[in-house]
Amino acid sequence: MGKIWANSGDSHFVEPDDLFATHLPAGLAARMPRSVRDADGLWETVHVDGQQYRRRIPKPESGAMTDAEFADPHRRVPGAENIPLRLEDLDLEGIWSELTYPSMGAWAFCIRDPELALAGSMAMNDWALEMQQKSPRLVCAAALPLLAIDDAIREAMRARTMGLAAVSLPVRPGPADGHFHSYADPCLDPLWDVLDDLGLVIAFHVGTEPHTPETRTGIRDTGRGGAVLNYAETSFGGQRAACQLAASGVLDARPNLRVIVSEGGAGWVPFMADRLDEGYRQHSAAVSPKLSRLPGEILYEQVYATFQHDRRSSTTTATAQGYRNALFGSDYPHWEGTFGHTQRTLHELCDDLAPEVSHRLRIGAFAELFPHVPTPPADEP
Repeated sequence: MGKIWANSGDSHFVEPDDLFATHLPAGLAARMPRSVRDADGLWETVHVDGQQYRRRIPKPESGAMTDAEFADPHRRVPGAENIPLRLEDLDLEGIWSELTYPSMGAWAFCIRDPELALAGSMAMNDWALEMQQKSPRLVCAAALPLLAIDDAIREAMRARTMGLAAVSLPVRPGPADGHFHSYADPCLDPLWDVLDDLGLVIAFHVGTEPHTPETRTGIRDTGRGGAVLNYAETSFGGQRAACQLAASGVLDARPNLRVIVSEGGAGWVPFMADRLDEGYRQHSAAVSPKLSRLPGEILYEQVYATFQHDRRSSTTTATAQGYRNALFGSDYPHWEGTFGHTQRTLHELCDDLAPEVSHRLRIGAFAELFPHVPTPPADEP
């Protein structure tokens, strides 16, 4: 098999342990997300703004990683935070450009203090810019503090001025005990206007719902099949967020605004498009607002979705169901991603597709979202 190149709409950085200590006053830094492992490494406590989240860390099968790697599994891949080593990995795997999200920083969506949320977002975005400036192949998503809409708007404007091209939002606005829980809420319209004017891509990564230690316990299935069910259910939040933006008229009123849902697969888009359209037609007496296009058309035109291994659904959407905005995501450097077998995965997914469909999934859709990224090398025979 020759090397075929792809862009990744789903990748991550692992922030340095001293990120917040070096970017924030001590009092604020101490309240930003940090992880502490128990001595045996089997339990982790995540500390966020005075809250503590306990979770068990299952150890992979014997021989899958050393004890040191298990103690810090993300950093077993040196490129998790080292750009030269990261580019070496990307070249080996055949990944050209990638949209990157935070790792520990995703817990910042559970912060309840607006001042801390803004300071933490600014610190993460300053560091993301440092990373992005080291290679034109990197597209770092800026974190936005949603606890105060004016703060989110100002930080979006600052991020765009800095050169960041996407903004990372949780799949549900928060905090978990906050006053609004839907992206359809009109109070967010000024933010959508600014993101539209600036040409910033809205980036949702699945599994980023804000929660409290109490509510998080209630959303985890610990019974038989729980690990598989929990993984499957993480995709629902991204679907809900995208559908809220489509059905509420947010995207219809801003036809140039683009959304990407990362790590949630792409096969859901045709189903949800049909479901939204049916609701819009069959319950028209109750529908508000009236849209210029069917909500399913809006999903197809303005929402992009990434997949990793989805042979049954995601590539089918691009061939049999007409959805052109599916794109590959490697999830580098996370364990459940494709690192170490990306080329095999890409060939399995794309070798039987028409060349133009394969190119769209691997390269074209990503390049449409981020046209400033350099063109990847030619595929190797």
